Amino acid sequence: MENYSKSEILQMVEEEDVEFIRLQFTDMFGVLKNVAIPSSRLIKAMENRCTIDTASLDGFTGEEERDLYLKPDLSTFSILPWRPQQGKVARFLCDVCREDGTEIEDSPRSILKRVVKKAQEKGYTLKVNPECEFFLFHTDDNGMPTTLTHEKAGYLDTSPIDLGENTRRDIILTLEEMGYEIDSSHHEISPAQHEIDFTYENAMATADKIMTFKMAVRTIAKRYGLHATFMPKPRAEVNGSGMHLNMRLLKDGKNIFKGEDGALSAEGEAFLAGILYHIQGMTAVMNPLVNSYKRLVPGFEAPSEVTWSRIQRNALVHVRKERGGEVNLELRSPDSASNPYLVFALCLAAGMEGIEKGLQVPEELTKDIRKLNEEEKKLLGIQMLPENLGEAIKAMGQDTLVSKVLGETYRKGYMKAKRKEWKDYLEQVSEWELNRYLYRV
Repeated sequence: MENYSKSEILQMVEEEDVEFIRLQFTDMFGVLKNVAIPSSRLIKAMENRCTIDTASLDGFTGEEERDLYLKPDLSTFSILPWRPQQGKVARFLCDVCREDGTEIEDSPRSILKRVVKKAQEKGYTLKVNPECEFFLFHTDDNGMPTTLTHEKAGYLDTSPIDLGENTRRDIILTLEEMGYEIDSSHHEISPAQHEIDFTYENAMATADKIMTFKMAVRTIAKRYGLHATFMPKPRAEVNGSGMHLNMRLLKDGKNIFKGEDGALSAEGEAFLAGILYHIQGMTAVMNPLVNSYKRLVPGFEAPSEVTWSRIQRNALVHVRKERGGEVNLELRSPDSASNPYLVFALCLAAGMEGIEKGLQVPEELTKDIRKLNEEEKKLLGIQMLPENLGEAIKAMGQDTLVSKVLGETYRKGYMKAKRKEWKDYLEQVSEWELNRYLYRV
């Protein structure tokens, strides 16, 4: 992220023939929204004088003022490479503020800012490297998405078996043009499933990049006549898509997870304990859809129990030792349907509470959990992640840390919307039910 001044941005807009500016922000559920303005209104935008009507937006119901203001983060200025090269389009990511310039508390970006600031006051910085998975499917004759693919490629396959390689390559080139540092990319386990990994960066910068990443992936895929989806489980018979989070916590520039001989440090264990202690209450944010819980089931490479391990890669949290002695925590339950600002805020807050309270990690998982029966899991004290959105909402309502991080108004609004989503789902009659019961009963 560059620390651009207003004058530098005005100069770039003129030199690069930028005609439109998108002022982007996210709603409560991490959906990217924007207002487009002509470049002639850029000064007005940088003076935080562009307004939005929040009456029809999720997450702003607690505000007495219906008209709120967009406050561009100048460091997020970027020209969108996929737009026309004459009369270009640029964007800012924005904070939402009131008329007096104060940022509203019930904004995802503001929530993460508060948690990051609190950690920084104690000398800590969270670095995150997300592994973003997605599917590339065909569209029908009307351009509508399907779950169809001609592809049969699997993990780390190459072209010509990997039919999405060219799309993935162009996505990466586009992101690099926008200043992203991409660590790697590959075909994932399921047909038509792909993964692109970022390099480690501060939590706020990474959350911002995830929002832009999802927009870029969908846009480039459409050029190839494909539909990119971050839906966690679009097909029942194959693995779903997650967003594994690799985390490091720095203090004075050093990764404090790194103990002696590459072991997880005492502070690292406490941070891990905080996440495990609160993971059930955080799951409704990390896995926000009814569909999310069809990924978190045994047999499809996704975690369903609250476990940690240095040797078992299928644990909920995998303690990873890298060449050179670095130690990272990989949280494997979140999916890309989640709001990254909220996910990072909750992970950091839970981990910091673990350090502050000196929490102890439960017993490490040393056996392949897929080979343990329910009685063995019970003897080991292994708890389950919520099995559906209804259970996750209930756990969220019982976790005081979630309320503290999100704010009570935000938490209640989020839970209300998700309860309605769960209720709507329960009232549906599925094809599975018709196929199973209609003839027999």
